[in-house]
Amino acid sequence: MLAKSGIFFQRALPSLVRGMASASPLVEPREAMEYDVVTVGGGPAGLAAAIRLKQLDPEISVCVLEKGSELGAHVLSGNVFETRALDELIPDWKDRGAPIQTKVTEDAFLFLTESGSVQIPNMLLPPQLHNDGNYVISLSQLVRWLGDQAEELGVEIYPGFAASEVLYSADGATVLGVATRDSGVGKDGAAKHGQFARGIEIRARQTLLGEGARGSCSEEVMEKFNLREGCDEQTYGLGLKEVWEVPSESLKPGYVQHTLGWPLQHGPLDKTFGGSFLYHMEPNLVLVGMVVGLDYENPHLSPYHEFQRFKHHPSVSAHLAGGRCISYGARALNEGGLHAIPKLTFPGGALVGCSAGFLNSVKIKGSHTAIKSGMVAAEEVHRALEAKDPQGSDPQGEWQAIEATSYQSAMEKSWVYEELSEVRNCHGAFKHGLLPGLAYSAASAFLLKGREGWTFHNRTPDWAKTKPASECVEIAYPKPDGQLSFDILTNLSRSGTNHEHDQPAHLKIKPGMESVASKVSLPLYGGPEQRFCPAGVYSYPEAEEAGG
Repeated sequence: MLAKSGIFFQRALPSLVRGMASASPLVEPREAMEYDVVTVGGGPAGLAAAIRLKQLDPEISVCVLEKGSELGAHVLSGNVFETRALDELIPDWKDRGAPIQTKVTEDAFLFLTESGSVQIPNMLLPPQLHNDGNYVISLSQLVRWLGDQAEELGVEIYPGFAASEVLYSADGATVLGVATRDSGVGKDGAAKHGQFARGIEIRARQTLLGEGARGSCSEEVMEKFNLREGCDEQTYGLGLKEVWEVPSESLKPGYVQHTLGWPLQHGPLDKTFGGSFLYHMEPNLVLVGMVVGLDYENPHLSPYHEFQRFKHHPSVSAHLAGGRCISYGARALNEGGLHAIPKLTFPGGALVGCSAGFLNSVKIKGSHTAIKSGMVAAEEVHRALEAKDPQGSDPQGEWQAIEATSYQSAMEKSWVYEELSEVRNCHGAFKHGLLPGLAYSAASAFLLKGREGWTFHNRTPDWAKTKPASECVEIAYPKPDGQLSFDILTNLSRSGTNHEHDQPAHLKIKPGMESVASKVSLPLYGGPEQRFCPAGVYSYPEAEEAGG
């Protein structure tokens, strides 16, 4: 494999260096590093791929880029974890000290009204909602542990380096790696004197994108290589979560609670998709959260405020009594399921984990499928690399195009696709309302089990399902009390999010859409971006809200 693994060099590559004649430091040639494989994203999928590659060939050079300051920094903590994929990847994980200790001891599924609840007997729940043999864990701790296992095998991990650019061959037909973000750039886009540092090119024979849902590099590659052709529109959810420290005498280690109904659904035909979860984890933590499908119709809905008022329900507040919130986070989820998964490979790389969308939304689990996808990708990438001349390159120094196409078929034959196929119609059934969705999900779980000869396809993107504000009822949310519920700024202080004030905005309006906010979103839909963002980063000037 590559002899230059991990060594910096300053060779100017014609296809990668642009504008060298300019005096601006922003276009100076970047230093570069070469690897056999780079995984973009230090989550379960990317680390599983790195580990499996090294298990297959200790000599292969593998690099993991993670945008967080450390592994796990951008991973939401609480998780009910199914060990199936980890059992395959690291069979002796218990002996190796994996942070997987709190076994699920009790499952409860509640249907909530505004002031009461009804527990659904476990015998009536679909098998996917049974957590026998699963564990309540901190996923961020597990990710850090996976990082340790990867480094022991020789994987090079670089936290604090966000991939900001996909590198292509001269003809644009092959991905050659990624470049990390320049540092020391001001809000005006100019290099700061004495602080600027050019990003680094990470060149690899295979680039595995495991950024999670809506990752920028993944979305760019999907569009460039038309990977979504022929598949359903992806539908998204927003997951919000808090971690609470509670008195040890109040803890029920391994208790798992899920709910439907209030506050998201108020009647049998309510089409808002979503529900809640609450887990007890040793030594004294309660992990509470809510998932809201972003295909909701009412633009007045605020996922964050729905979550905050939900915690005041007696079936939730009892678990938080005497405790304090110590952490908050939110993330996007791919909920489209089997038929929204894009083509998985492209010349020079592949999609893994939530970049592709392997979440099982009925189980409310995706870590096990992410790990498995990383493993399968590693096996097929290794096979593809072995079939090529390791040093084969063209006269310009660019590697031969390799596409590990067997990864697609290998995943389709894996238990991941089998699992997703069984529940492929459940989410789609909820477009007719809560009761029809529950009825179909029950029939699918106990009778059809994925054998139905039809599929509920989704051809409409989430945003197109939003109704005009004038057609919807406004929602008045209660003021946070500062004990169970909190304003956004208070919770953001618990999120670990920290951005320098003088840096380029990470949110940019697409060219040609500059007037959409003021001429479409605000007057027609009431500016829903002010409410759907869990960090509250969007706002309108008061003059515009007043019609000025």
